[in-house]
Amino acid sequence: MAQGRDDTGFVVFPAGPADAEALAAVHVASWRQTYRGLLPDAYLARMSEPVFARRFGHRLLRPGPDEVVLAAADRSGLVGYAEGGPSRRGAPGEAEIATLYLLGAAQGRGLGRRLMIETARVLQVRGARSLVVSVLRDNVRARRFYEHLGGLGEARRHEPGPGGRNWEIAYVWRDIHELTTPP
Repeated sequence: MAQGRDDTGFVVFPAGPADAEALAAVHVASWRQTYRGLLPDAYLARMSEPVFARRFGHRLLRPGPDEVVLAAADRSGLVGYAEGGPSRRGAPGEAEIATLYLLGAAQGRGLGRRLMIETARVLQVRGARSLVVSVLRDNVRARRFYEHLGGLGEARRHEPGPGGRNWEIAYVWRDIHELTTPP
């Protein structure tokens, strides 16, 4: 099988409260891998797995309406996750993938695509007609990923975020079926 497309060694499942610590470990490790050089080193160094584990635990015990967290694991344990729900922009029928992170060792094998599509499908079943995801402007690898999946980039915007204000770009699928329906 061609490299970059073998996601068969992974299982994707709805995350629950028992997954909070593993989700936090993936979150902190993936941020430190992904955002080195894009966010302040001091911010990345201060990230705390116990703090994020508590946040995940609370969210997974009391999810908001139409929110979903899907986790991905291989034989070694959790390697990635995606979170989605109603769009922060509040547009009717628009859902948002708020986070999608994979450990570096799990990247390049089709798992990010699988997590993105499966999360979008759950959101679609819950009524979403369109989808948006935001990414740091300087995160070129992520931008290429969303463009490859058919996302249309909007104008950059300056947003408050971790470590200060950051330039972000939203990628939009005006019709969620473009992402969730196989070609």
